[in-house]
Amino acid sequence: MFSSTAYTIRRATEDDAPALRRLAALDSCPALAHPVLIGELDGAPAAALSLADGRLAADPFLPTGALAVHLRLRGKGLLAYDREPSLAARIRTALRPVAARRTQIA
Repeated sequence: MFSSTAYTIRRATEDDAPALRRLAALDSCPALAHPVLIGELDGAPAAALSLADGRLAADPFLPTGALAVHLRLRGKGLLAYDREPSLAARIRTALRPVAARRTQIA
């Protein structure tokens, strides 16, 4: 198991396209659909996870099993966060019934 400082997980950028192609080729899988999270070991991309479809590409010559688990956990957390309405939207939704009741009483 990796310690929390043994790897880096971040969102892929356009500059990561060659690394993503390399990982997909090493893992014998098609290119990953964006958005993508990249997991780095010692500063080098070792695994990548597509947030669009959940596919993972990893370097088979590195111990990436635990990193893959962490990528999936981070990916699920990001997707859950994206689905959650903002605090302001939740407050507005909670206050709408109160405002509607006030106009009905008056």
